[in-house]
Amino acid sequence: MSDRDQRLDGTGTRIIGRLLHSRGGTLGLVLVTLAVLAAVFAPVLSPRDPAEQNIVDRLKPPFWAEGGSLEYPLGTDSLGRDMLSRLLFGSQISLFVGLAATAASGLVGVGLGLISGFLGGTADSVISRLGDVQQAIPFLVLAIAVAAVLGPGLLNLILVLVITTWVTFFRVVRGDVLSVREEPYVMSAHAIGASKARIILRYILPNVTASIIVIATLLVANMIIFEASLSFLGLGVPSGIPTWGRMVADGREYIANEWWIALFPGLAILGTVMGINLLGDWLRDALDPRRRNR
Repeated sequence: MSDRDQRLDGTGTRIIGRLLHSRGGTLGLVLVTLAVLAAVFAPVLSPRDPAEQNIVDRLKPPFWAEGGSLEYPLGTDSLGRDMLSRLLFGSQISLFVGLAATAASGLVGVGLGLISGFLGGTADSVISRLGDVQQAIPFLVLAIAVAAVLGPGLLNLILVLVITTWVTFFRVVRGDVLSVREEPYVMSAHAIGASKARIILRYILPNVTASIIVIATLLVANMIIFEASLSFLGLGVPSGIPTWGRMVADGREYIANEWWIALFPGLAILGTVMGINLLGDWLRDALDPRRRNR
C-alpha cells in the first residue's frame, strides 16, 4: 500500500470513528438509512398497491387502535388505500426529488459561482444581480408562480426547486472562490500559462468541495420540505402519485378523528429531515479544517 493510500485509509478511519462517537451523527445516519431502505425496498415491503382503493375499508385506524387490524397495520385513508404502502412508496418520490433537485441546483449554482468568483468583472456583476433578484422574491411566492406556469409534474417540480434554490450554492461557492483565487498555487498556475478551465477544475474546485458537500447535504432536507409544501398546496407531483406532502394534505380534513392519515407522513418528513440535518451538521464539523485533527 502506498503512503497516499495509507493516509487516505487513516483519514477515512478517523472520520468513521468520529461519526460513531457522535450521538447526533449516528442518529442522523440511522434515520437516513431507514428512509433509504424504505425507498429501495418499497416494492418488497409494501403489502398492497399504494393506489389500490377499497371504499369498504376506508378510514380504518392503525392495528393498535379500536377497530384496527393487522390487515392494514397503519390504517387506511379516505379512499381505503393502505397507509403503510403509500408511506413506503412516498419515500421514493420524496427522496428522489430531494436528491435530484439538489444535484441539479448544485450544478447550476456551483457552475455560476465558479465563473462569477474566478472571472469577476461584468460576469460577476450580472450573475450576482440575478441572484439578488431571485433572493428578493420569497421562496413560496416564486415557487407557486413558476409551478402555476409549468403545471404539476415530477420534472416540473424539480425545475421549480432548481430555479428557487440555485443561489444557495452560488453564494457559498462564489465567496470561497474569491478567497482561493489569490492563493500562491493559483497564481503560480496563472504564471505557467494554465488555461482558465484547468485552473478552475484542477486548483479551485477541489478546495471548495467541502463547502459544496455540506451545503448539498443540508439542502436535501430543505428540498424534501419544499416538495412537501408544494404537494400540500397541490402544486407538486400529480395527485395519483403518493408523496408525503400530498398525504398530509389529504389528511387535513380528517385530522380531528382520523389523525393517522396526516400524522404518519408528517412523522416520516420530520424523521427524514431531522436525520439529514443531523448528518449534515456532523459532516460540517468533520470537514472543518479546524476540527479535522482533533
